[in-house]
Amino acid sequence: MKDSLTREVSDGVDCLHRGGVIAYPTEFCFGLGCDPSNQEAVRRILALKNRDWRHGLIVIADTPLRLRGLVDMTNEKLMVAPLASWPGPHTWLLPALSSVPSWLRGQHSSLAVRVTNHPVVQQLCHDSGLPIVSTSANRSGRPSLRTAQSVKNEFKNEIDCILDAAVGNASEPSAITDALTGKSIRG
Repeated sequence: MKDSLTREVSDGVDCLHRGGVIAYPTEFCFGLGCDPSNQEAVRRILALKNRDWRHGLIVIADTPLRLRGLVDMTNEKLMVAPLASWPGPHTWLLPALSSVPSWLRGQHSSLAVRVTNHPVVQQLCHDSGLPIVSTSANRSGRPSLRTAQSVKNEFKNEIDCILDAAVGNASEPSAITDALTGKSIRG
């Protein structure tokens, strides 16, 4: 990773640890993220997007192990498809642990999770030691933003840190599948 990008990831890690909101490139578009255990940061993201908390949010990580404090991964049969698709742009609804707050999972008993294959996000999760909230960096109902400059233009000073790097090569947002039912939610 180039020195300037390493510095940006380091700034993003510091921001996450301070409870800030970051914008970062994902497989398809820029995402807004924060420490998923920080209720105030999650509320800020929901307010920035004008998103109803009841919908819930996606949480991404660099490895499946980093998601263990959020979702039940003990059912080996249930985990076959998610583990086969990761890392990559496939989000799975998995049973949320009882400790996962409603302001993160919404009105659902499951939580949407993904193990990313985007190198910047992998490094961000690795260096911070955290999974991170991942929701598209846009106002609800508006198109996804695919450059750091478009995020700056849309959100001005409302975001604490923007990682200026390229999004991945995905041509559409990640597919979302309910692991319990096999039902496709998106894609």
